[in-house]
Amino acid sequence: MKILGIDPGTLVMGYGVVESDDSGIVQVECGAIVSPERAPIGERLNHIYHGLLEIIRRHRPDAVAVEQPFVARNVKSALAIGRAQAVALLAAAAEGVPAFEYTPAAVKQRVTSYGASSKEQVQEMVRLQLGLAEAPRPLDAADALAVAICHVQEMHLNDLLAGRREGT
Repeated sequence: MKILGIDPGTLVMGYGVVESDDSGIVQVECGAIVSPERAPIGERLNHIYHGLLEIIRRHRPDAVAVEQPFVARNVKSALAIGRAQAVALLAAAAEGVPAFEYTPAAVKQRVTSYGASSKEQVQEMVRLQLGLAEAPRPLDAADALAVAICHVQEMHLNDLLAGRREGT
């Protein structure tokens, strides 16, 4: 199973592609789509959209996992991230790839076993789970890989629960 994880942002959108099988999870690629800082929001969203389409077409993931915005601190920031999240969902739909959304707390819980982990803790657990020598850079890419890992673990848990229901 190949998963594209996305950490949405209108200036920097992190992405991470992982592949999972019975032997574990491996990183395929990660990086960030960087929009022109002074461009109008429409141009930035268009830049992100076309960048995501290219990544989806290149990797042909089985699913796209997108982190939802965290609203508690800054509503304006959450709205901007929500726009980028919508673009990610649109790009997945345009390519016929199912998309799933996860809250930041759910991602942290799945990756670190603690829903209030720091960004550095998440980054280190991503490094360890993917067997990387160094933590992925930029931080947005590490966050995107965490979202992809979260989805893999969620699907694994769902499979286990489905098997348990069928076995009883």
